[in-house]
Amino acid sequence: MLVLDGVSRRFGSVAAVSGASFEVSRGGFVGVIGRSGAGKSTLLRMINRLVDPSEGRIVFDGRDVTSLKGRELRLWRARAAMIFQQFNLVGRLDVLTNVLTGRLAEVPTWRAMTRSWSDNDKAIAFSALEQFEIGALAAQRAEQLSGGQQQRVAIARAMVQQPDIILADEPVASLDPRNTKIVMDALLRINKHYGITVLCNLHSLDLARTYCDRLIGMASGRIVFDAAPEALTDDVARQLYGLEAQDVLGASDAEGSENKQGVPALGQVAAA
Repeated sequence: MLVLDGVSRRFGSVAAVSGASFEVSRGGFVGVIGRSGAGKSTLLRMINRLVDPSEGRIVFDGRDVTSLKGRELRLWRARAAMIFQQFNLVGRLDVLTNVLTGRLAEVPTWRAMTRSWSDNDKAIAFSALEQFEIGALAAQRAEQLSGGQQQRVAIARAMVQQPDIILADEPVASLDPRNTKIVMDALLRINKHYGITVLCNLHSLDLARTYCDRLIGMASGRIVFDAAPEALTDDVARQLYGLEAQDVLGASDAEGSENKQGVPALGQVAAA
């Protein structure tokens, strides 16, 4: 179980996150929603420890994550894998090598520096690519791929970390509707098939209602909503988003998406 206890983060006099407290049981798919600047990205980055909390504690399975340092911190960042809006791939490197970087916490430094990956690591990385129907792209440079393909490479990289939690920070914000569906279906399949907990920042309320089993709403750095998607009425959304409400209450970004019970298997997803 993941527990946040009074977690805050200040940048100078500005509180990006203020007193965030909640628990997430294993296997949940939690959407974090709120207008731009609400603190969603900072929240996920604190869980991964890319950003340190100014106060409060983050605990996972009884272990205080906020006190970790050195190798223990590196191992935690592997267990709490991040997926970013802009993919964070190295464009000049081939797809397989990009995925293999997800194994860095598990290999000696000299192997990582010289890219002397073991056959086992390569097999793990290639298997992850195959799950997302992009094994054939393993030798291509990442910069040659479409946005949807790049995000699937980023998800494969996260999977080879063998994580307990996936923290997805606006993973579909730069994608078209078709690739949005492919990526969100992939995340949901990972969640349901492997039991991996997913915390996903989303701008679209239609996506949040379709894919998540719980929603956490943020406003001005504070948790102001925490309930099942069915409780997020349009009136609540208007209170949460203010002037941005019309944008997030518009047509679904994932029009035609399956519901949770109808998400296709990864093998049925067509290549972008």
